[in-house]
Amino acid sequence: MKKVLIANRGEIAVRIIRACLDHGLQSVAVYADPDLDALFVTLADEAYGLDGSRPAETYLDIEKLIGIAKRSGADAVHPGYGFLSERAEFARAVQEAGLIWIGPDPEVIEALGDKVEARRIATSVGAPLVAGSDGPVATSAEVIAFAEKYGLPVAIKAAYGGGGRGLKVAWKMEEIADLYESAVREAKAAFGRGECFLERFLDRPRHIEAQVLADKHGNVLVLGTRDCSLQRRNQKLVEEAPAPFLSDVQRHEIHDAAKRICAAAGYSGAGTVEFLLGVDGTISFLEVNTRLQVEHPVTEETTGIDLVIEQFRIADGLPLLVTETPVPRGHSIEFRINAEDPGRGFLPTPGTITAFNAPAGPGIRLDSGVVSGSTVPGTFDSLMAKLIVTGATREQALSRARRALGEFTIEGIATVLPFHLAAMDHRDFTGEDGFKVHTRWIETDFASTLEATARPEPAADTSMIRTHVEIDGKRHQLAIPATLLSGFTAKVSGASIDAVATVSDPAALLAPIAGTLQAWKIEDGAHVEKGELLAVMEAMKMETQVVASRAGVFRIETAQGGYVAAGATLGLFEE
Repeated sequence: MKKVLIANRGEIAVRIIRACLDHGLQSVAVYADPDLDALFVTLADEAYGLDGSRPAETYLDIEKLIGIAKRSGADAVHPGYGFLSERAEFARAVQEAGLIWIGPDPEVIEALGDKVEARRIATSVGAPLVAGSDGPVATSAEVIAFAEKYGLPVAIKAAYGGGGRGLKVAWKMEEIADLYESAVREAKAAFGRGECFLERFLDRPRHIEAQVLADKHGNVLVLGTRDCSLQRRNQKLVEEAPAPFLSDVQRHEIHDAAKRICAAAGYSGAGTVEFLLGVDGTISFLEVNTRLQVEHPVTEETTGIDLVIEQFRIADGLPLLVTETPVPRGHSIEFRINAEDPGRGFLPTPGTITAFNAPAGPGIRLDSGVVSGSTVPGTFDSLMAKLIVTGATREQALSRARRALGEFTIEGIATVLPFHLAAMDHRDFTGEDGFKVHTRWIETDFASTLEATARPEPAADTSMIRTHVEIDGKRHQLAIPATLLSGFTAKVSGASIDAVATVSDPAALLAPIAGTLQAWKIEDGAHVEKGELLAVMEAMKMETQVVASRAGVFRIETAQGGYVAAGATLGLFEE
């Protein structure tokens, strides 16, 4: 392996580029139009455009990625996390192109990526497990039948996904139909496949996972545990290693089950086996993520093992350097720094960062994909950076975290920093009265009222104007940022310059976020009640429900399927 194409973006692309430098490898970045000037593009040895702005036409386009790998002379592909990282067809296409795939074999991804098959493997090795459907379900009626048999709540989960995308939890029978449709939509958008299966959902569970490394010689190593219970919308916000407040018996059961599942599947590379831990001590296998996790740095900090470099070594056919689970060296906590407004229910807030001043000092690590002046586009994930704080003990890590979070300032967009600061002082998390955080703690128990951040200015136009030029008789494609031509035209790529209007009409329903208006849930002219679901919007790969702010007859002003700015008028109420 000499040259690695990184089929990803943002902070994980930066992380892999740095590992390439440390390991003596060249790096090749690929970028969508909105990422033209992103940090990872400037750091890579080479960078190639993907000719598009949305996931389906860029980071999810297998043909484009393989074509660029060949064109650049790359001999290996690292998928990062998200996008195509758990798609067996991508791994297979990479190998068939004669390139090294940095990850488990396609057959293993297929088996473990199919969450139903993963459950069967877990059952075969005696791993703990809750009730679930025998396979993907085709209709919401099947979800209702499952709920009637096993009771509520029921988890509706993407069969070919992970990371909380395409996961909905039904607590009431009447919400099952809408949640099933939403899960299918999210799964299709994030993973290209919409099949979903069901599981009995443990109420108020903790999310515990085991980091695994396995080589191609049959050696499987568990590096330790992480707790990832602090989540919103099934997306992790804070992770720590080792998982605190576990008994030795629980820790051993999780380690043992993770090792047996990966060995039975013929796993190789870095992977994570996830479990839920109920309030009664029940442990249930959740899934296997056949890739690097966002939260991998906390394991690196507590073991001293560079997981990305280990991925390189394993892909090159080398055996594991460590054969026994290491004793953790201290405690590490990771904070995901997302472009979201916790004062508005964690609504995504794409925009331009006007100031980015990160903390420093003992025990502080920052994995960032942005700097001051970076634009956070609304078409991709809201994760900008990760702050990782390590101490000799959990108490020291918490103390350092409070100091580091207090130093961290980001301006121009809303971020989750105020939430992190509040959570670090909450007794449920610090554990004076016992660790009480669970996967729905933010929605159900977090009592702090956080102020909404002022709406950011609209994100800079990141669209590209493409044309062709001739150089020495050879035709070349030329891409020019639309902003360079904004002085010459009132409309660029179909987007009007006055796309954002400020509206003060109390009868207007305003878009709560900048994003795509996925679907109207009512007919034009329908009489609606206050609080009724009117529409579903999508931004940064997450769906947001738009509800009626008042009762009345509602007139639709904006067609579904289009992109709208935050604060734009979606429709009007009539008495």
